Amino acid sequence: MIDSRNTSGLGTPENPAMVALYTSVFKAGSGHEAGIQAQSLSYSLDGGSTWRAYRKDPVLTLSPDSMQFRDPGVSWYEPGGYWVMTTVVADAPVIKLYRSDNLIDWTFLSDFGPAGFIRPGMLWEMPTLFALPLDGDPAQRKWIMMIGVNPWSIAGGSGTAYFVGSFDGRTFHAENLPPDGSDPSSYDWVDHGADHYAAMLFSNLPASTPLTIGWMNNWDYAGTVPTEPWKGQMTLPMTVALKTINNRPRLCFAPDAHYTAWVASHRGHSFNAMRLSTERRLLPGNTRGEVLDIRLEIHGRGARAAGVILRASPDEKTGTRIAYDFEHHTLSVDRSRSGRTDFSQHFSQWHSVNMPHTADVSAHIIVDRNSVEVLALEGSVVITDLIFPPAEADHVIAFAEGGDAEFTNLRVTPLDDRAARDQEAPP
Repeated sequence: MIDSRNTSGLGTPENPAMVALYTSVFKAGSGHEAGIQAQSLSYSLDGGSTWRAYRKDPVLTLSPDSMQFRDPGVSWYEPGGYWVMTTVVADAPVIKLYRSDNLIDWTFLSDFGPAGFIRPGMLWEMPTLFALPLDGDPAQRKWIMMIGVNPWSIAGGSGTAYFVGSFDGRTFHAENLPPDGSDPSSYDWVDHGADHYAAMLFSNLPASTPLTIGWMNNWDYAGTVPTEPWKGQMTLPMTVALKTINNRPRLCFAPDAHYTAWVASHRGHSFNAMRLSTERRLLPGNTRGEVLDIRLEIHGRGARAAGVILRASPDEKTGTRIAYDFEHHTLSVDRSRSGRTDFSQHFSQWHSVNMPHTADVSAHIIVDRNSVEVLALEGSVVITDLIFPPAEADHVIAFAEGGDAEFTNLRVTPLDDRAARDQEAPP
């Protein structure tokens, strides 16, 4: 973050310091048991090119020591005029809140951890506390606590939950907590897919339009995903708003404006009023690509289910199926035939979300070389899943099952190298 008020005194009003608070781990001979975690501070006076460790690191330790005290998230609390830090004791599990006037000296405020949300063996990581206006009304300001949990997420393994409530500068109070013993579906989740964990906010952006990003992976199989030399990637950055959906406040996500502008700079292909009757239709070759942006609106006219198959081979032996079930009113991602699925027995194959009862459904689908991100219901429903198809599986197939469905709008915009070459080619 940029200490624009120079509260730390590490910079000057004319050249405020960039400050990074992070978890350090003690080594043997440090005076602490090896593996003990604490929070440290480094700062930069040249825009992040070089960094200096604070001379009295760490700035925050736990008493007694813990090997699971980590993940500081820091933001400015305007009503009180001080900094607030959220951390976790991951295996307790509990979120601990602290305050500071200068980013260096920290005082304990309170703990947060709903008993009904805690399960044996669960770890909490990456807590984030922030405020948003409900439905854009500054008079209805709510506070949100996001937390990464592993295991017990909505899709199995690791995931990111959130709580909506109030914060008085000392204590966060969650509203409308489910009864103790409720299953994961009773809680609110940033994402209903398997691969969105440890969501965090970018620093130094306007508080009214926060931007979030998450780790696109799952601790159930993170070490065995068939990628080299990396073993993880990040989700697309998303702006966050708080809206009333189905009579309760929900976080709603939308791709950042930079992505939207990038998509607009590419040639898209629209298929309007396309009616399918218990059939599958391979879309034309100009929709092929490993990287795609897809906007989808479907009206059910008797079909049991309808949707698209992405990163598909023409014979459908490979493909990721995005479907809306008009009978059970669910939106789902089926990656059972998405490519490589045999690298882990924990690679869950199907993820589903309950939706309102309606004959119309719309979705925004973002397809990358080995991932899909599906947004629906004003962005309050997100399903993020890794997939590992062969490069040649780059077709889009539209389908309807058990009756008729009309694709009132289907727009496919290829975004990969082939799309760029096509746009540069002479007409």
